[in-house]
Amino acid sequence: MTDESGATETGLLTILELLAEEAPPGRLEELLQRARRAGQPPQNLARLERAVALASRIRVSQDRRRQREDSLADLVDTARDLTFPHDLDPLLRVVTRRVRRLLNFDLTCVALLDGQGAMYVHTSEGSITALVNGLHIDQGWGLGHRALATGAPVWTADYRDDDGIECPENLNRVIQAEGLHAVMAVPLVNGDRTVGVLYGACRTVRHFSPDELGVVCSLAVLAAVAIERAERLEQARGDIDALELDGFRTRTSLVRMQQLSEAHSRTMNMLLAGADLTSVAKAAGDALDGTLQLRDPGGRILAGGDIADLDETAVAEGALDAHSRRGVVAAVGNTWVAPVIAGAENLGQLVLRPATALVGEDERLLYLTAQAFAIQLLLQRSTAMAEGPVRDELLDDLLASPPRAAHQLQHMAQRVGQFGLDLDAPYVLLVVRPEGGEPGRALVWASSYAYRMSGLKTARDGCIVLLLPGEDPSGAARAVAEELSAVLGHSVSVGVAGPGKGPADTGRIYHEALRCLDALTALNARGSTASARELGFLGLLLSDQHDAEGFIESTLGPVLSHDRDWQTDLVATLGAYFAGGGSPTNAAESLHVHPNTVWRRLKRITELLGPQWQQPEKMLEVQLALRLQQTRGLLQRQRTAAASHQAARPIP
Repeated sequence: MTDESGATETGLLTILELLAEEAPPGRLEELLQRARRAGQPPQNLARLERAVALASRIRVSQDRRRQREDSLADLVDTARDLTFPHDLDPLLRVVTRRVRRLLNFDLTCVALLDGQGAMYVHTSEGSITALVNGLHIDQGWGLGHRALATGAPVWTADYRDDDGIECPENLNRVIQAEGLHAVMAVPLVNGDRTVGVLYGACRTVRHFSPDELGVVCSLAVLAAVAIERAERLEQARGDIDALELDGFRTRTSLVRMQQLSEAHSRTMNMLLAGADLTSVAKAAGDALDGTLQLRDPGGRILAGGDIADLDETAVAEGALDAHSRRGVVAAVGNTWVAPVIAGAENLGQLVLRPATALVGEDERLLYLTAQAFAIQLLLQRSTAMAEGPVRDELLDDLLASPPRAAHQLQHMAQRVGQFGLDLDAPYVLLVVRPEGGEPGRALVWASSYAYRMSGLKTARDGCIVLLLPGEDPSGAARAVAEELSAVLGHSVSVGVAGPGKGPADTGRIYHEALRCLDALTALNARGSTASARELGFLGLLLSDQHDAEGFIESTLGPVLSHDRDWQTDLVATLGAYFAGGGSPTNAAESLHVHPNTVWRRLKRITELLGPQWQQPEKMLEVQLALRLQQTRGLLQRQRTAAASHQAARPIP
């Protein structure tokens, strides 16, 4: 073997050693350059060049094998990561990050279908602008929709110079802003379901190898499975949350229903135990966390607390709706109305102002409470009807003519006291004329009303007579007229008198109330209420007591008080004004004052009595009161003078 041959064999052995050591490619090139510098024969150099070329091919093959092994290892790691339970957003971030690292992409993103055939970019990795996430890609445009249509990966080495790609303007803007060239789109398919597209892009021109396409397709399959599983997991979690919420609502509803059932039982027990309606209304309102009112058919409050800022018009409309629907309705301002009904009969309504809006169970309790009140009102009516003959008999005995003896009246007062009415306390007496309609309905109402008000009731000559505790005859008359008118559907006439005290007063004030009722008829004022005080000087004539002082006070009281408090002469000015025929000038002459003074006094009188005092009817009452006042003053002075004269006479 020659020296040249030995050198060649040594060089070949060195190449094998470099391959075994996985030396950098530059070492092989250095070996070849040394042989050339050493002046090796051409045939030896050719053999070395051939050996270096084969070694480079072997190295490239080793690098590819190693790259495939690394890719497979990364693919296995990615598959393992994707098997972990992820929500959709974290999962897509894992997918885009892994794909970008494995394929050395500059930008990766996942676009999901929106259910209408279009796509939107859900997650991206490596973007340098804010234009990528949320990007909307219309159906039929770009590489992504081409990949969806073919069911296979689609790529281009330079997106900008590829005339075969139809790209919408918004996608072009993103490509330009991100500086992208090479783009790959792989469909995300799991079985027969397509969920979206996986994109990979580089900011340089790049040709993708089959191995790279294979790796991306494998990742896309794994990602599609994981995405569908994440969506199912998210849907399952949503279903579980919905079931838990339904369970919580059901448990809450059951607890609330139990509470409301107990509240309804307490309400019924209170009613059956004879509790008054106000106590029951308060208890029911507390159970509903609000203020409750029981009202009669006319809207008058029978029991319950005060509700501030209540829109009565809205409540009246709500009551009509509640009765027509036969259920609970919501009025304005978080106010609820429930009908109190018995069959087709309207007994009134409940009005509730809760602290919070009512739910279904609360509405049910309000309706059941209304039924409980209906039962109680019917029981009261039945009791009133049962006691009615006794109450009628008692009142008839009190109104008997001629009056009973004192000991008989005292015995009747004791019997009346058994019904909760004390005749030694003030009371009023009303004579009510229904003015048509069904008499039986008015009598039934009167029995129930007398029972509720702890009074007495009877019927005489087509009228209803009520004896009720109280000191305000006019207020009692208005309340009775309002409620009975609502029951009958038309106005009623009420004459009232009182207050009386003691059983002996009943006959007197009864006849006075009758005269007030007759006065309404004579004055063509049917459908109104009247007391002796309200009738003015007619009431003075009709009253048994002829309360002149009360008439004077009600007519001239403000003027008399002004004269006393301010030492003025308004009463004298009134007398001069009437004596002068209603002429301020004549009044000024008789008073020896300037006419302007009379004008100022008359203006002050108008402020005190109101502008209607100079109307004919009112002026007549003012003149009559003035004349009574002057006469009472004259008689008082005469009695005072006579008493002084008698005191001054010497004792014989």
